[in-house]
Amino acid sequence: MWIYEKKLQYPVKIKNPNPKYASIIISQAGGPDGELAASLRYLSQRYSMPYREISGMLTDIGTEELAHLEMIGSMIYQLTRNLSEAEIKEAGYDAYFTDHTTGVYPQAASGVPFTASYIGVKGDVLADLNEDLAADAAIIQEQPLSKKCPKPL
Repeated sequence: MWIYEKKLQYPVKIKNPNPKYASIIISQAGGPDGELAASLRYLSQRYSMPYREISGMLTDIGTEELAHLEMIGSMIYQLTRNLSEAEIKEAGYDAYFTDHTTGVYPQAASGVPFTASYIGVKGDVLADLNEDLAADAAIIQEQPLSKKCPKPL
């Protein structure tokens, strides 16, 4: 099916832990528009896709999203390693830390755990592809306006 290379697609090397950043980035792992939801969305939709080429594309995208999840997980771990109790409390990371310490638990920044209700799988080509577009549009909307609208050539 695929080969796992046992290395990150892009190396993550964060020198300075920062639990405030980790508490924001956690949504990109387990939030409604995060990488876990994206990977499960694409990998689940592929089964009922009547077009082999699109099914293959959904498989490719789903596995790519898993690579993104791996990078986000590495970021979260590196942002929270070797923290003192004072740093944890000061950053407001103590509630998460109480339950998960430095484990990477898929949740939204609000603290809501990942749920399968974040993904849409209908078994209908148009509904599923619209779900994919809507989910990816949500991610694009998170970008600053300057990144969404590049200057004309």
